[in-house]
Amino acid sequence: MRDLPDRDLGAWLAAQIEEASAAGIAATVSRLIRDGTLEPGTKLPTVRDLAPRLHVGPGTVSAAWRALREQRFVEGGGRAGMRIAGTVGGPSPLRYTNITRYWNHDTLNLSRAVPDPALLPDLAKALQHSLTDPLLHSYDVEPISEPLREAVEATWPFPAEAWMCSRGGYDGLLGLISTSVVAGETVAVEEPATPRLLDILDHVGARVLPVPVDDQGPMPEHLAEALTHKPVAFIYEPRNSAWAGATMTPARQTVLAGLLESADLIIIEDDGWGPLAPQPYHGVGALLPHKSVLVCSYSKSHSPDLRIGVIGGAADPVERARVYRHFGDGWTSRILQGALAWMLTDPESQAAVSRAAEVYTERRERFAALLRERGLEVRGGDNLALWVPVLSEVQAMLVMASHGIATIGVSSSYARRGTQGVRVVTANDIPELDKVADVIALAAQAI
Repeated sequence: MRDLPDRDLGAWLAAQIEEASAAGIAATVSRLIRDGTLEPGTKLPTVRDLAPRLHVGPGTVSAAWRALREQRFVEGGGRAGMRIAGTVGGPSPLRYTNITRYWNHDTLNLSRAVPDPALLPDLAKALQHSLTDPLLHSYDVEPISEPLREAVEATWPFPAEAWMCSRGGYDGLLGLISTSVVAGETVAVEEPATPRLLDILDHVGARVLPVPVDDQGPMPEHLAEALTHKPVAFIYEPRNSAWAGATMTPARQTVLAGLLESADLIIIEDDGWGPLAPQPYHGVGALLPHKSVLVCSYSKSHSPDLRIGVIGGAADPVERARVYRHFGDGWTSRILQGALAWMLTDPESQAAVSRAAEVYTERRERFAALLRERGLEVRGGDNLALWVPVLSEVQAMLVMASHGIATIGVSSSYARRGTQGVRVVTANDIPELDKVADVIALAAQAI
């Protein structure tokens, strides 16, 4: 079909469409793409060409093309027109998808900020304890187990009206955003943001309003500007942001709470660092608990395989997320919840988490010192990675790849065009760190 003139394809495609609604057009085209009739690269007929053939308005065809683009079936737009995408259609977290999955086992992968397995608490006793739960094997659906709720409530930074356990932090964000944001609505998001958060917002069709951050958190003047567009949500990381390393200060907390107090929105706080955070919490949720929800992940502190995040805060958004989860599994394994609840109060586990935080700090500071000795200005705060400015993001990654080092560009953390840089992970004990620093310094100058 790729070589047909546009007018012939328009006539042929119109003949295939039985229901001339936006949904009907999109369904027909997606079927033709899936079965291979429409090949990648095929240029679709224009809205002006197809609409009169179907006896519908241009808006109907535009809506169909928009739906197909959101589902990654088509790409392009504007004067260049729409074409069949080169990848299999369907929702896909494009920013999160990482080329490093093609690397061999010898690659030094500095692209993913994951914890060092050797520093995680021992799960054996925790799992053994969780098997004694009297509700084990029950089909009763609980949003969160009582032992876990009691364990996290003791250290939660503000009173929560409702609680829920999710399958990790991003699963919690997905549930909250999917049930609180309608396609086309605006959402204010700190920038830089995590790529997966931006993927989730793309998936629900949100319009992103970037709110730049400095070392003290989201900047008030930019949040004030974003609020003039009446966003339905404000999403940010209150401490140790994954990309910028920013932590909210008490002074910034007060100013932002003043701006948000009268806004008709929900505040979603993402804490992916959890118990590892060396900095105290000063999020706006402590001042505006009635409109705030905190999502806390325990993957980095206790184990990624626990797959546990805890959501606590305002009742309405948490309840919407809880009900939405009934489309799927309904609840998180009580075995995993019980294991985390036990570790949160076990002295040996607490000591292991504290020790891990110290080691991560030592490794990050050593790495940062080596890069600064080579003339690089690095950012990162108190998390598992450093942000290194470069002259060309693409060229820097290519240089590092040629030396067997995988990393990720920071442009994926911007809703629009951002600064040039790469993020290098510091969590693990990296062999020959001096040589790695030499390669990064070389890559930073590549153009």
